[in-house]
Amino acid sequence: MDSLSIQGIIGRKLGMTQIFRDNGEAEAVTAIEAGPCAVTQIKTATKDGYNAVQLGFGETKRLNSPRRGHLKELGQLKYLREFRVDDAEAVKVGDKIDVSLFKVGDLVDITGVSKGKGFAGVVKRHHFAGGPKTHGQSDRHRHAGSIGAGASPGRVLKGTRMAGHMGNEKVTVRHLEVFEADPARNLLLVKGAVSGGRNGLLLIKKSSRGK
Repeated sequence: MDSLSIQGIIGRKLGMTQIFRDNGEAEAVTAIEAGPCAVTQIKTATKDGYNAVQLGFGETKRLNSPRRGHLKELGQLKYLREFRVDDAEAVKVGDKIDVSLFKVGDLVDITGVSKGKGFAGVVKRHHFAGGPKTHGQSDRHRHAGSIGAGASPGRVLKGTRMAGHMGNEKVTVRHLEVFEADPARNLLLVKGAVSGGRNGLLLIKKSSRGK
């Protein structure tokens, strides 16, 4: 298999730490357990309308019957995700993909689910300043204020920033630099922070923008 035909891998966020460059500068990095992943399905343009591979990652104790039949002898894989490829012919079911897909200096895009923060007001969610703190304003310090537009259009406009559910959304952080890729430990270190909490599932893809 040509590993270059696959541009991404599934991983798990381990946490953040800092490492030092050769010149002594400290850099904040995110540690990721990236792979190993198994190719569980191949999709082709002739059969499915597009070229992609499905990768499996992680282990689970229980699988339902459809998932067990789909994976056959590939193991108790917990997560299945698709990655587009240019040439599906270069990959076969059962191939293993590991962190050797990346090298130091590569730029990657990492997708995760941000931490859920529940129902939040406009001050926390949208950084509103709130109302005045004096002149008898005793109960409007953190309120949104007026949301109407009078007789015309006579309704609340779509997209108006208001209180609501905050976090727990899919977020992609782009162009993160790879500091270290260690296939022996399935460890990937990237500069900066990525979305999600510890042990959160991540999709790591090679950035379309070069260095």
